[in-house]
Amino acid sequence: MLVVVFLATLGSWSQVPSPTPEGESADLNLILQRLEDAQHGDPAQSQPYEVMREYKVFHGDDKQPTSEVMAQINFVPPDMKTYKITQSRGNARGEKMVRDLLDRETEVAKKGLGSDVNRTNYDFVFLRQENFGVVPEYVLRIVPKRKDKYLLRGQVWVDESTFRIRRIEGVPARSPSFWLKDIHITLQFAQLGGMWVAISFDAIATVRLFGQYTLAGHNIRVPEPLSTAPK
Repeated sequence: MLVVVFLATLGSWSQVPSPTPEGESADLNLILQRLEDAQHGDPAQSQPYEVMREYKVFHGDDKQPTSEVMAQINFVPPDMKTYKITQSRGNARGEKMVRDLLDRETEVAKKGLGSDVNRTNYDFVFLRQENFGVVPEYVLRIVPKRKDKYLLRGQVWVDESTFRIRRIEGVPARSPSFWLKDIHITLQFAQLGGMWVAISFDAIATVRLFGQYTLAGHNIRVPEPLSTAPK
């Protein structure tokens, strides 16, 4: 699988650093407890929904995508995620990459808490406080506790008021494939349709024999709650 860890496009929120005042430090354990509580209370973990996502695949420094793919993604709690490719244009390799990505996403859903950003899976280091646009954030270093291709080594931005994760950036703790190297992933999150979900992604990797690829994707439709009641 060429792009088993590709995720999707990073949005355009600017960051204006705002360092923690001298002599003042955040309570890391309290941040982590509230972060975990916020994850457990997220309707996106317990409510079925559907979202439409657009992907673009770029090769090297090309300004125009070699492929464009549309996918419909459905989630039924606690761990069933499915997808359907609704449109594909351009190089067939792009659709293969998107399918590999979505296959990975369904695997992550089945793993459940095994890939969450929590103290079971990661060690944390408090780095600083800064503004993510106009929103105050805690910035934490995340260090995976095991070499797992579903975990990232990097940084996470946590909203100071809601303790929701707004951004994750890093590299996989273990390469998912011999064919991939120098992988860098960024995800951005926001509230859509009353749920806290990933809204944009960006991943860059060097694929052996084929060179560097960028796979970018973003949600083009707000997640729509689905009814699981029998008709």
